[in-house]
Amino acid sequence: MLEKIKRHPKLKWALIILLSLIALFFLFFGSIYFGMWGKIPTSKELTELKQNKATQVLAANGELIGKFYVYDRQPIEFSQLPPYLIEALIATEDARFYEHDGIDNRSLLRVFFKSILLQDESAGGGSTITLQLAKNIYGRRDFGIFGIVINKMQEAIIAKRLEDIYSKDEIIELYFNTVPFSDNTYGIESASLKFFDKNTSELNLEEAAVLVGMLKASHYYNPRIFPERSRLRRDVVLMQMAKYDYLSMEEAEEAKMQPMVLDYKSYSHDEGIAPYFREQVRKKVSRVLDTLKNKDGKKYNIYRDGLIVHTTLNYKMQQLAEEAMIEHMTALQEQHENSYGNYAPWIRNKEILQDAIKKSDRYQKLQKEGLSEAAIMEKMDQSHPTELFSYDGMETKNVSAIDSISHYLKFLNSGLLAVDPGNGAVQAWVGGVDFRFFKYDHVAQSKRQVGSTFKPVVYAAALESGMDPCSYFSVREVTYEDGWTPSNSSSEGDDPHMNYNLKMALSRSMNTIAVKVLMETGIGNVINQARKMGIESNLPEVPSIALGTASLSLSELTTAYTSFVNNGHYSEPYYISRIEDGNGNLLAEFKPEISKSRAFSEKTRKIMINMMQATVNEGTAARLRYRYGLRNDLAGKTGTTQDNKDGWFVGMNPELVCVTWVGNDDHRIGFRNTAIGQGANSALPIFGGLMQKMNADSAFDEITGSRFTPLSSEMAEMMECPPQERDNFLERLFSGSDQKRENKPKKKKKKKGFFQRLFGKNDDN
Repeated sequence: MLEKIKRHPKLKWALIILLSLIALFFLFFGSIYFGMWGKIPTSKELTELKQNKATQVLAANGELIGKFYVYDRQPIEFSQLPPYLIEALIATEDARFYEHDGIDNRSLLRVFFKSILLQDESAGGGSTITLQLAKNIYGRRDFGIFGIVINKMQEAIIAKRLEDIYSKDEIIELYFNTVPFSDNTYGIESASLKFFDKNTSELNLEEAAVLVGMLKASHYYNPRIFPERSRLRRDVVLMQMAKYDYLSMEEAEEAKMQPMVLDYKSYSHDEGIAPYFREQVRKKVSRVLDTLKNKDGKKYNIYRDGLIVHTTLNYKMQQLAEEAMIEHMTALQEQHENSYGNYAPWIRNKEILQDAIKKSDRYQKLQKEGLSEAAIMEKMDQSHPTELFSYDGMETKNVSAIDSISHYLKFLNSGLLAVDPGNGAVQAWVGGVDFRFFKYDHVAQSKRQVGSTFKPVVYAAALESGMDPCSYFSVREVTYEDGWTPSNSSSEGDDPHMNYNLKMALSRSMNTIAVKVLMETGIGNVINQARKMGIESNLPEVPSIALGTASLSLSELTTAYTSFVNNGHYSEPYYISRIEDGNGNLLAEFKPEISKSRAFSEKTRKIMINMMQATVNEGTAARLRYRYGLRNDLAGKTGTTQDNKDGWFVGMNPELVCVTWVGNDDHRIGFRNTAIGQGANSALPIFGGLMQKMNADSAFDEITGSRFTPLSSEMAEMMECPPQERDNFLERLFSGSDQKRENKPKKKKKKKGFFQRLFGKNDDN
């Protein structure tokens, strides 16, 4: 043989070339095998596979409300995979999966002869589930012209090692937990939740076929974007299952006749349920994780480590709160715009618009680039397609940056916080009207003047100082030392000789009387009372504090009102109960923060509840009864700030305290008039709508059916006095115009005689 080769030089050179190619192949393969083109994971490393996993955020009852992730992945076990899901995968992607050891030589030969030699595009790719798993886990890198060869060889080496380490069922489990689906979704559980809003174990045959069909080209067969294309691919999967006897032909045909119905739930940061709440959770969890380390001594990563965050949120209540807010704000926004007509400040007030332009991210970015004012304004006046927020649905218009800024200036915004007063557990959190377009969270970030919702603090302080609830105060206006003269917005302020007791004055939200009660009680005592109720913000030591000129957050105001329901102890809102790792091991736990000392006596607490019940039954919040038809046992307080800038409402019962706010983010833009801007019209309806929806759902019976403890007979008797009385003739005759006479209340515990009223010391002095 050797002699024959020697006599034929061409044969000799052919052999040399062949042996050289074989040697080069083995050298090339060896360079890949030993990591010269990038390290290949060892068998030991493959036994400790750890993929980036999405952190899950769960509501109080375990419902998934959101995730934090780089890749949306949520691992599950093999036992949670329905048999037809596995069969659909094998029939479509790797029919001989249980016969090969990671590399299907028959498929490779088919690909070589049919695809390469015969140019038959229907030959398939020859890739196995195990090879795809290797690619899913480690991805592919760019090696230039050798890239496909190097990546394929690396995947083949990894696939062989995976087959040596894991059983076939374990490989299937790993595959389904790592395979990419549409919309940046990784793993079957995340895909099942996103496209069908159900766990993998609950998928039916047709849904499983849709998801498996997506694997061929996740974007091309995205059922959200290309439903018909996805449906046809689903049918191919069903026919493949019939071809390999996983289904009968009749079963496949019947399944093909079923419509493809999605129940799409986005878990993106900007969309889905409770986006403002989820962002607040993300911030707090990130801060907590900075203080913790895993078993390797490294910090946990909220986006990669698959943590489980348990929150206090009531999933159903959150849904209803968001619905109630949108329903009301849609109508209120229209009212707001119509009231201004062609004289809207976001159009006519150039100062407001120019200020908003200069505060915009676009303007400041151009300014940092060194452009002149004229050049900046020229660029900002250039039109381009822009998606704009609208309650009628998102719309894309060709507008400039200036047009866009003017568009958003007109929008009112809103905030809602509902808690369990017994422990402060947050039940619902609505930070604004739409997180995609309005990132500012009016629960966590905003502080606004609270208006008349501060008055219960004043009245509680007065009762604690010994004031009788049957004390009467005149409604007439008084000018105080700084020249400030508070007035009432209602017609009841027209008669300066009318006197109201505390209950009537609070329920009708009489400004003149609230200030008189404050001055009688002492500003210092009122501020001290606020501190006892959990209010920490700066409170100005001025008479106008009685009307809520102090700026507080929704959280602070909510905290203060819990003390009225929680036996005098305020409960600070908390929203995370515990954080666990992916295996359920506790990393951090959070307990309610309830004040140890009482803010006021039980007597004061019950009287205040009774007064605020009157606000709902017959006062400024009475529309809860006549317009919303609520028959629940409720107490509450409306609030409206100066020039109708802010509308507030606090609604509560023994099981719930809910605070709502409505206003414009630019303080210079208020409501056109009090009829629209008062808290009873702007903020109360959100609470009213929420309570209507809760009343219609038996799941909330424990909350909606709760009742306040009635006043004892002794307390009820103590408050038995006419709600109002008018000065008699002589009192009107001698009251004069000396406004200093209004700095003290007139107490009417028993009727005075004629000469005492005529010549005695007047209680108004």
